[in-house]
Amino acid sequence: MDNCIFCKIVAGDIPSSKVYEDDQVMAFLDLSQTTKGHTLLIPKKHVRNVLEMDESTAQDLFARLPKLARALQKATGAVGMNIINNNEEIAGQSVFHAHVHLVPRYDQNDGIKIEYTTHEPDFNVLGKLAAQIASEVEE
Repeated sequence: MDNCIFCKIVAGDIPSSKVYEDDQVMAFLDLSQTTKGHTLLIPKKHVRNVLEMDESTAQDLFARLPKLARALQKATGAVGMNIINNNEEIAGQSVFHAHVHLVPRYDQNDGIKIEYTTHEPDFNVLGKLAAQIASEVEE
């Protein structure tokens, strides 16, 4: 894509602080550095997000994730890590080239909050929804 900042980084037109690269993927430090070591892992091939990703690109991208996460944790001394992927603007995606955020975590009081609302489950409703989703999964 002509205007894609990540494609420009892959092409070498824009500098980056690269931490990993092979024929299929690239990882570099996020400019925001939400926490020290905040890294982005991207496929080199332009694809908008996981919702548009084919199986081969997904395999290439996600197969590298554990190795990169372990290296990042070892290099930074992080106690834990959030691994986040946002798909579409409503979910927080701001660069429309697929990417995974690796956000090292160092302590409970770093100001980062990821919260989920919990409530008593309605197993009948959940069963129907699960069946509906399962019927849409491509073989």
